[in-house]
Amino acid sequence: MAQVIPRTMRKLVASRLSQKFREVVEIKEVPVPSPGDGEVLIKNKFVGINATEINFTAGRYDPNVKPPLDIGFEGMGEVVGVGSNTKLKPGQPVMYMSYGAFAEYKIVPARAVIPLPSLSAAYIPFLVSGMTASIALEKVGDLKSGETVLITAAAGGTGQFAVQWAKQAGCHVIGTCSTPEKVEFLKKIGCDRPINYKTENLRSVLKSEYPKGVDIIYESIGGDIFETCIDSLAVKGRLIVIGFIEGYKSDLGFTPSRTIATLPVKLLKKSASVRGFFLEHFRRDTPMYATKMIDMYNKGTLKSFVDLGETSEKGKFSGLLGISDAVDYLYSQKSIGKIVVDLDATSSKL
Repeated sequence: MAQVIPRTMRKLVASRLSQKFREVVEIKEVPVPSPGDGEVLIKNKFVGINATEINFTAGRYDPNVKPPLDIGFEGMGEVVGVGSNTKLKPGQPVMYMSYGAFAEYKIVPARAVIPLPSLSAAYIPFLVSGMTASIALEKVGDLKSGETVLITAAAGGTGQFAVQWAKQAGCHVIGTCSTPEKVEFLKKIGCDRPINYKTENLRSVLKSEYPKGVDIIYESIGGDIFETCIDSLAVKGRLIVIGFIEGYKSDLGFTPSRTIATLPVKLLKKSASVRGFFLEHFRRDTPMYATKMIDMYNKGTLKSFVDLGETSEKGKFSGLLGISDAVDYLYSQKSIGKIVVDLDATSSKL
């Protein structure tokens, strides 16, 4: 039976530019759009939460952007409407990456959606988080079997996949985290040496246990962690910067690094390199990697962990109103796996 599509829907927008997500977002009621040629209308079920949500609301990706901004990067739901020239049918579960995902309904080009076997929340981490890990390690990090790989924030949304991807490539994997529970989680997904940096000194552990250094570092924290990572690179080592979350909440958006002045010398002495990765620049690779990860998950060779907030202070993240809670939770460092919001449910306050 075809779904009845309402005339209006709700979406989350940023009313002004700021990294203070909760303060600048609000819900707007707008007409439900109709899909055009080559487009589909998706009724969202789940949306994924990323650390960089606050960079987007701060306007850091495009200095010319003007509010109000449609926000959210990734969604999953069911096709409820189709335009001409598309093979997708109503009722098909799909997921997608597109700005403005924090909405009850979303128009997406049919060529940009990924068909799914079911509406399982476990698939949505393969989008931004999973593809960042897999593509960055292979395309930018030149991942090779037998290497030593360090993953910072290893128990997070993208860290969980970086650990598994490097391990399946035949590497020795080190992962940083901040709680005993996360240490156990990392062991469960195959991490050889979890390091709780709250109870162990990361620099000391790396120096004593890995005296030859680390071949690849998948880095998302910045600040002091970044500096420690630079100093811990092996000869011909590669450090992949996928983020610098420690500074996102600041007005600058990053934490000034003391090591920048000496970085050329440090890299030259080891023939090492620092390489940046931004998923948007690798759009051509995303369909292949997404399909591969879904297939691996279905075969049981890749695990996907989501955190819907059931153990958070406010309970499960639900509805558009739960998105701000989910963003706050991400920055609390309490989550394990990918934070996901269930849009089908409701919550009481923003």
